[in-house]
Amino acid sequence: MLDPKLESLIAVQESGSFTRAAETLSLTQPAISQHVKQLEKELGVRLFFRSEGQLKPTEEGKIVLKYARRMMVLDQNLRVALEDHKRQLKRFSIGLTPTAENRAMTEVLAQYCNDHAGVHITILSDTINNLYNRLKSYELDAAVVEGHLNDPSLNSILLDTDSSMLAVSNESPLAKKSAVTLEELRRQPMILRLPSSGTRNLFVAHLESRGLHIEDFNVILEVDNIATIKDLVRSNFGVSILARSACMDELRKLGVMDEDVTKVSVPGALEIPLALQKLAQTDEYDALIALGAVIRGETYHFEIVSNESAAGIMRVSLDFEIPIANGVLTTNDDEQCEERIDMKGR
Repeated sequence: MLDPKLESLIAVQESGSFTRAAETLSLTQPAISQHVKQLEKELGVRLFFRSEGQLKPTEEGKIVLKYARRMMVLDQNLRVALEDHKRQLKRFSIGLTPTAENRAMTEVLAQYCNDHAGVHITILSDTINNLYNRLKSYELDAAVVEGHLNDPSLNSILLDTDSSMLAVSNESPLAKKSAVTLEELRRQPMILRLPSSGTRNLFVAHLESRGLHIEDFNVILEVDNIATIKDLVRSNFGVSILARSACMDELRKLGVMDEDVTKVSVPGALEIPLALQKLAQTDEYDALIALGAVIRGETYHFEIVSNESAAGIMRVSLDFEIPIANGVLTTNDDEQCEERIDMKGR
């Protein structure tokens, strides 16, 4: 089905040599060269050039290669789909970022397979940009990622919201604080995701909105694997910025089930301490987490609300001797607030 000339083109690019491409496809070197020449004649462009002894695609060649790979994947998908039809099997390829690849998401996909006979799902984990490229080349049917989708060639639906959190070791001095300032964070060794990570990009965007840059912080390690980051943070090698869902997944690993987590909503930040107090009075919880946002207005009211909310949270923690993680954001405007969470905080 796939034009042999396109197969030769892709093989030359991947091997970097007409000779090695011929060996890969079990053809002669002149046959491979003829395929490429025929393509160049049909398309009216030059596909390769030599630079420093290496065979490299021209700009036009890169375009042809991009679509040739898509055609190759479609050809493979066609053959698989026909075979699956004979076996009455439905196959889906789902991409997940490391952050999205938590137990809850994989359990949902596994449950779907159990509930629908004849469904086969392949889960692939990769960075956001690579997943986008795989979607465009038809290697994936769908992808679950964090952050905003800015590519108009792709469609998206909101599955859930998330927020960013500071992860520290129990031995870290920051573990005992109800809130951490950016100035305090600058003095800490940081272990972050790779620059292509959605969580990392949101953190960087927040810093830039405050006139800061990631270079102003002591980033000692960049790691692609979230589990590795958690292990390093747990061992007190540094602190990290992680998605709330990744932290919740850590709670599940420690035996905290979803049904053991109670979510309570309040009208505003000043009501958070009262809600925490009521929860603490029940003596049913091992720890509490406060999440919210206070956005600056045109009056001094912002400082009053921020200070009183933080003080109230600390007071409840001390009075009832219960650990409370203060995740109440204080920002200048809505845009800053949105930049500090993955989509839009609830």
